Amino acid sequence: MKLSLLAQAAAGGNQAMIYQVIMWVGIIGVFYFFMIRPQQKKQKEQKELLGNLKKGESVVTIGGIHAKVYTVDETTVTLEIDKGVKLTIDKSAVARTITE
Repeated sequence: MKLSLLAQAAAGGNQAMIYQVIMWVGIIGVFYFFMIRPQQKKQKEQKELLGNLKKGESVVTIGGIHAKVYTVDETTVTLEIDKGVKLTIDKSAVARTITE
């Protein structure tokens, strides 16, 4: 009698453990699709934006400065702010381009 009760308890424990593992896999899947994947997509788009910068484009920096691209180097960008005022910044400081 005691052996049959122990066997039943062990079987129920395995089933509960399986449901718990499935729940954790589901939680990790939700985190991936709602947090990690969109962040990776945004980083990819930002990398493409910085790689495709051209002279004459209007951009906004992470500090909110609106300017036109004057020159593009490997790691830096020179911006023309107003009538000959030039500012050299790191490429990663460009937040977005402005389409007119």
